[in-house]
This record gives sequence, structure tokens and C-alpha cells, in this order.
Amino acid sequence: MTDVATRTRLPGVLRLGLVRTGYEVRTFFRERDAVVFIFAYPVIMLAIFATVFGQDDARVGPEPGIPFAQYFLPGMVATGVMLSSFQQLAIAIAVERDDGGLKRLHGTPLPPTAYFLGKTGSVLVTSLVQISLLLAAAGLVFGVALPTTATAWLTFAWVFVLGTATGTLCGVAFSSVPRSGKSASAVVTPVVLVLQFISGVFFVFTDLPTWMQQVASVFPLKWMAQGMRSVFLPPEAEAWEVSGSWQHGGTAAVLLVWAVAALVIGVRTFRWQRRDDG
Repeated sequence: MTDVATRTRLPGVLRLGLVRTGYEVRTFFRERDAVVFIFAYPVIMLAIFATVFGQDDARVGPEPGIPFAQYFLPGMVATGVMLSSFQQLAIAIAVERDDGGLKRLHGTPLPPTAYFLGKTGSVLVTSLVQISLLLAAAGLVFGVALPTTATAWLTFAWVFVLGTATGTLCGVAFSSVPRSGKSASAVVTPVVLVLQFISGVFFVFTDLPTWMQQVASVFPLKWMAQGMRSVFLPPEAEAWEVSGSWQHGGTAAVLLVWAVAALVIGVRTFRWQRRDDG
């Protein structure tokens, strides 16, 4: 009996999560329209800003200033993370729930933890690919100077990892808001667009009205964009922030608070089946 139990024992959760990650990544890349949008959107937006505002003479901040393309790159990195994590997961999970995929999966021996590890792993992989493409385009096509110090890349690493984790947890929690898979995109996309407009992604953050800055400061995207500005902008640009500093401690605190809150809400509200399934 012991030998039979040993032979039929499931692999560990981490191994199952790794296998699930591979499945999620393959599934993602089969959705060509989603792949093109998520990977191309930040690059296209950066190209628009670089073209419309100019790369040589248009400047942001006090003299000597910096090119628009360089200033807006951090915002594009942050919004790319948000697209790959929050938006992609909130829509994909809602669709999986609506078509019965989650209900069938929940009836298998796969532990729920392995499912969520798979989603998290997939987000990390797609985010890394997306950001790599964006940085390559920024450096090679638009002449943006990328960081050269280990300190800057270390800051990039923790803001990226923490931002991705927060976006992933928020996406899982928000996936229960749309009433159906068909309405998921209509519910999630406007939220992302509004946050982009008020968080310093499409505009110089200090040029926004004060009340809008205060609203944006409640949400993670503003802090991810600010954290990324500390990576890709010169040290003197710190004085251009509203607070006069990069506020790394504040960035970490806000992202952690959102991550914990999303985890708690997600645990309480996540559903494996549609509302009309009872």
C-alpha cells in the first residue's frame, strides 16, 4: 500500500507551479493579439512621444533638462508592468472563469497554490521580455542613455519585482469584479487608462493639477513610475519631483500595502466559477 501511495503522490507545489508556468506562458504566446498589444504598446507610445516632442531640442525640467523620450521611458516601463500583470491577469482570469475553465481546473488534483504560482511565473516571464524589448528600442532606436551603475540596476530590480508582484495580486483580486468574461476588457481597460493619465505616464507628473497628483498617489502606478524615474533619469532630476526626492521608502511601502491588501481581498473574493453557477 505504501509503494502504491508513493508512486501516485503528486509532485511538490513548487514543481507543479513551474510546470504550470510553462503552460501559462505557452498559452499566452498563442494569443497573438494580446501578445502584440502588451509587447508593442509601450514601445509604440514611447515612439509617439519621441516623434511628436522631438529627441534633440525638446526638454523636460530646468536647464539643461533631458529629452522627452528619456523622461517618459520610466513611465512606459511602469505601464508595461501594469499591462503584463494587472490588466492581463484581471481579464484572462475572468475569461477562464466565464468559460468554465477555472471550475474544471478546481476539480483536478492541482493545488490552487500551484495555479497562482503559474500565473505569477507567467507574468514575470512576459514582463521581462516586454521590458527587455522596450529598453532595447529606447537605447538603439531613440538614443536613450540607459543606467550604467549597479546601484541603479538594483533599484530597477526591486521596483520591478515588487511592482510586478503588486500588479499580479491586484489583477487576481480585481478579476472577480467583471460579471462575465465578455465584459472584463470593458471593465479593466478604463481603470488602466485613467491611472496612466494621472500617474505621470503620459504627462510630466508635476504639470498635473495638485488634486490629480494626490489621487494618483493613492495608487501603485504613480509610485512604480516614480521609482523607475529614479533609475533612468539623472540624479539632479530628483529635485523635480513633487516631494523633492525619489521617496524609495514611500514607493516600497505603498506597493507592499497594495500587495497585502490585494492578497487579503483576493483570498476572500476569488471565485472558481461563475456567479450563476451558485
